[in-house]
Amino acid sequence: MREPSIAPPKKRGPQTRWSDEEVVEAIREVLEESPFLSEGHRKVRARLRKKGIRVGKNRVLRLMRENRLLAPVRRNHAHGDRTHSGTIITERPDELWGTDATRFYTQEDGWCWFFGAIDHCVEDIVGWHVAKIGDRWAALEPIRQGVRTHLGGFAPKIALGLGLRHDWAPQYTARQFAAELRWLGIRSTPAYVGEPECNGIIERFLRTLKEECLYVHDFKNLEEARKTIGEFIEAYNNEWLIERHGHRIPAELRRQLTLQAA
Repeated sequence: MREPSIAPPKKRGPQTRWSDEEVVEAIREVLEESPFLSEGHRKVRARLRKKGIRVGKNRVLRLMRENRLLAPVRRNHAHGDRTHSGTIITERPDELWGTDATRFYTQEDGWCWFFGAIDHCVEDIVGWHVAKIGDRWAALEPIRQGVRTHLGGFAPKIALGLGLRHDWAPQYTARQFAAELRWLGIRSTPAYVGEPECNGIIERFLRTLKEECLYVHDFKNLEEARKTIGEFIEAYNNEWLIERHGHRIPAELRRQLTLQAA
């Protein structure tokens, strides 16, 4: 006698209103609409929630993995103990900025430089500059932009209370660079030698800049690069999701914190 078939047990708890196929389609739409190339499953889930599609993090990860929609992941090598007594994250904007540089290539102008400065609380780019010659004057330009934009002008001691994190590259140890910081009232806080995580906020942004912009464009010349990089930074400040802030946008968070401090 043939035994009756037994249906497999259903998953416990409330059933989702969206099938896997519908969620995958929504994920593809989110990835297509996003101006960025390397957003992971957490940011995809946050963008789905804004569309009214509330699904679990593990489910989004599973579906993106099964459908080969995950961004490439860089495998880090093992590190030793990198414990520090403090933190590089601040509670309010314009208490600590980080600055660093990287190079990129153009067909007509050869190797050029990008310099940027980022806020350690909001994580917005407060200033940036591209140049053929990456000297101390080019390194100062993002700092000058940030001071004018966020501190209300450019005058002696106008930036008292602001710290600047940087590495030991010759641009940042130059006498003229240090002198202008003192004139503005900015406190120099160099990273520990051999400890790049001390300047990790701007380091992480530079990685994003390379993956989302510098590595995916074949620039004809410096002017074309300046335009493309400027468009990316505008999108970053106004559309990039910061995970540690609950997937908030930098510009939105700066407005909120500025109003609270007023």
